[in-house]
Amino acid sequence: MNNSVIAQNAVYSITTDPDAMDIATIHRYLSEESYWAKHIPIALVQKSIRHSLCFGVFDGNKQVGFARVITDKTCFAYLADVFILPAYRGQGLSKWLMGTIHAHPDLQGLRRWMLFTKDAHGLYSQFGWEQMPDHLTSRIMQIHHPDVYLPSDQQAAE
Repeated sequence: MNNSVIAQNAVYSITTDPDAMDIATIHRYLSEESYWAKHIPIALVQKSIRHSLCFGVFDGNKQVGFARVITDKTCFAYLADVFILPAYRGQGLSKWLMGTIHAHPDLQGLRRWMLFTKDAHGLYSQFGWEQMPDHLTSRIMQIHHPDVYLPSDQQAAE
């Protein structure tokens, strides 16, 4: 993991090495604790990590935080799956993680970044993020399947 450590302090490190990511920890948090990826299958977590620029926060060899960026490394980046495990919150790790992501060489000069958040506006605003102006929100379109990770017998009828 050492050759891909991109940030380090006295206790913690951040790496972008996909092989260093603790899939079980990431999956457990996303599928059980997050509001945005409840019930996500582990195979999808593995696939998302393979196809994203991932940032893992580690306390020694224990993964305590994560974020991934889906990007073309030229024009656009989508920030997703950001978390710090509850026992490690309140130590500035999310700010450090965000600063490290924003400083990454592959993410410089992008025209647009996007993310969705229900409750972390205060964190992201410290890094220049702002809510989409009303005149632009009408331009955004989506296909959204909120129940896609639920077993088919539990999915809402459309």
